[in-house]
Amino acid sequence: MLFFGQQGYRVVAHDRRGRGRSAQPWDNNNMDRYADDLAELIEHLGLRDVVLVGHSTGGGEVSHYIGRHGNDRVAKVVLVGAVPPLMLKTAANPNGTPLEVFDGIREGTALNRSQFFRDLTVPFYGFNRDGVEEVPGFRDSFWLQGMAGSIKGQFDCIREFSEVDYSDDLTAIRRPTLIVHGGDDQIVPIEASAHRAAELVDGAELKVYEGSGHGLAQLEAARFNADVLEFIRR
Repeated sequence: MLFFGQQGYRVVAHDRRGRGRSAQPWDNNNMDRYADDLAELIEHLGLRDVVLVGHSTGGGEVSHYIGRHGNDRVAKVVLVGAVPPLMLKTAANPNGTPLEVFDGIREGTALNRSQFFRDLTVPFYGFNRDGVEEVPGFRDSFWLQGMAGSIKGQFDCIREFSEVDYSDDLTAIRRPTLIVHGGDDQIVPIEASAHRAAELVDGAELKVYEGSGHGLAQLEAARFNADVLEFIRR
């Protein structure tokens, strides 16, 4: 956000409901509501010609916003390590992740989320890979943000990023789209996500950061910022 603000752009981000400084409601922690929250923010601020950038579950939120509210206020789309079209392994999605993995995330979140979030930072950033230097600050920041959120909102969100099919939302995108994904993403494996998304979004450009993980925007911040800036300026 700092980088793009320094380039002269107005940069707006929101804390998804249940996170950060947003309220922590018990109900409606689902992607329909997330997309509608984004729509209300965009309308409230009177934003147009927006470049929507969504990471991980945020990529589902951006896609679903367009699926529900259209392309009118959107100029371009950037999906980063994004979950669409579908993470869950099914007969029609054989490269997806088995349900048991997501049940394990539910269990870790419900029973000991502090330790679970701390441990999750290792595959998130690829710190378990040879040659990848651990960055303690990334781990601390991830844990701090996680523990500040609503456990109910986080628990409910697991279904939204894993079991919801966003294929129709991707095909509804009618704006230039950049898809950036780590080739060694251990959280959102690339075969069932970015490769499929690039086929579903008309004219999408796919950039694969070989060997990089799910937190690529932090791990390779300078490269990522430069790629997105070049895409925006076209």
